[in-house]
Amino acid sequence: DARNEWDTEILRLEQLYPFPSKALTEQLALTPDAAVVWCQEEPKNMGSWTFVRDCIEESMQEAGIKQARLMYAGREAAASPATGSLARHNREQAALVASALGHEASEQADSSAGNSRLAAAVWQGGQIRMAIEITVPTLGESVADATVARWMKSTGDAVAADEPVVELETDKVTLEVPAPAAGTMGEIIAAEGANVEVGAVLGMLNEGAAAASSPAAAAKVEAAPAPTPASAPAPAAAPVAAASSDLPLSPAVRRLVEENNLNPAAIRGTGVDGRLTKADVLAHMKGGSSSQSTAPAAAPAAASAAPRQTPRAEDAAREERVPMSKLRQVIATRLKSAQNTAAMLTTFNEVDMSALMTLRSDYRQEFEAAHGTRLGFMGMFVLASVKALQEFPAVNAEIDGTDIIYKNYYNIGVAVGTPQGLVVPVVRDAGAMGLAAIETKIADFGDRARNGKITPDDMAGGSFTISNGGVYGSLMSTPILNPPQSGILGMHKIEKRPVVIDDAVVIRPMMYLALSYDHRIIDGREAVSFLARIKELVEDPRRLVLGV
Repeated sequence: DARNEWDTEILRLEQLYPFPSKALTEQLALTPDAAVVWCQEEPKNMGSWTFVRDCIEESMQEAGIKQARLMYAGREAAASPATGSLARHNREQAALVASALGHEASEQADSSAGNSRLAAAVWQGGQIRMAIEITVPTLGESVADATVARWMKSTGDAVAADEPVVELETDKVTLEVPAPAAGTMGEIIAAEGANVEVGAVLGMLNEGAAAASSPAAAAKVEAAPAPTPASAPAPAAAPVAAASSDLPLSPAVRRLVEENNLNPAAIRGTGVDGRLTKADVLAHMKGGSSSQSTAPAAAPAAASAAPRQTPRAEDAAREERVPMSKLRQVIATRLKSAQNTAAMLTTFNEVDMSALMTLRSDYRQEFEAAHGTRLGFMGMFVLASVKALQEFPAVNAEIDGTDIIYKNYYNIGVAVGTPQGLVVPVVRDAGAMGLAAIETKIADFGDRARNGKITPDDMAGGSFTISNGGVYGSLMSTPILNPPQSGILGMHKIEKRPVVIDDAVVIRPMMYLALSYDHRIIDGREAVSFLARIKELVEDPRRLVLGV
């Protein structure tokens, strides 16, 4: 009545078994041109949809309905019958009814993406359009929140299904969130720089709608403004400044504050516009104040107790102040924490790469033709590391309080540089893989890292790390541990150098190797022997084949 829709008929099935096929067929036969929609409030995998679909479609066929497939209006498959608040439930109910009456229901039973759910309906272009929530997907092991790095789409932009719409940044990786369906970008709820938890709503997508054509429609889905950079760099604020009580708190921060009866105004915020981050609250709880420069867990911005000296006017005009990305902040904090926590030491050796380079040159083309991936050096170093780790298990272990955890598996992290920072995807169970499988995995990691497709799960669970600074021309370095691991191998640039072999000076392609290790768990003898074993295996690759 409210919409003056007198061409809509609502039928309610009072029983499902035995199914009233005859009565339904007789009723449907009265309206052969009707669009038939099944409407239910339960998710697809919990309601009657899977049972009634075939039964109703048979009745539709017998009644002469021109529509071939029964359309569906309701929630997509879910793990629970209902989630969220009463207000959210009411929105979903309204969207469900609007979808059915607007005849915009999907004919596909499994068309939605896993990071969205039916949320609301909007009236656009004279039709009911479904507005789907774009939510924060599962971020991986031990990752609870993320920062909205940038929106790739603006309100009103046309969006294709699975097209990236927003980029999120976690303390481990940068990832893109795709559109769950085709349509136009609606309201942007989480602005750039906002801290969001898993499941939080980032924005709305108007499913199947064309670009907003009227000022009213555009205003309805106007995006929340992103923070605008200052036109000129301002002097740094004093590190002891507390977070403003007017700034919003992320769900993770609010929970920590409430559970521990903390005053957020007394905690120094290092996030965007002085917002509190989870790290700020944890640092405050550990050290009494996140502004204490002696607190090991303090954010990088609090490393110095004194404010930055104001530059000269002519220098200030040529400076640019940009906030550290969340990934960069966490990299800085974790690396400094590794230095402060572990008794870190580095031992060096050098390896003659002649045999490995000859092997690669002789079999490179045949290897690529047989396995579809290039033959590099990293795969051989992974195999050599696994063999050495089996012989020196302490290098593959970690410290947990007063316990040592020995790992009887070999998950080798391979450090990869990206424009956003260093990421370390993990080759899991490398001890059970052959050279071709390892090289294929490493090549896949490299491609996805360059395109920003590495996920948090790709980087979880490493037990030992290999970093190759040689690709950037590094001749020698001291790699920093990747906590909680106890060892990291550093590869470097291959350079021809004179060496003495059998009392003769010859020119050989040499590489310096570095092993940084936690001296609390690994003795010097073990570390030196481990590195010498890798040298032995790389200089004579036949040992890897023979297992000697």
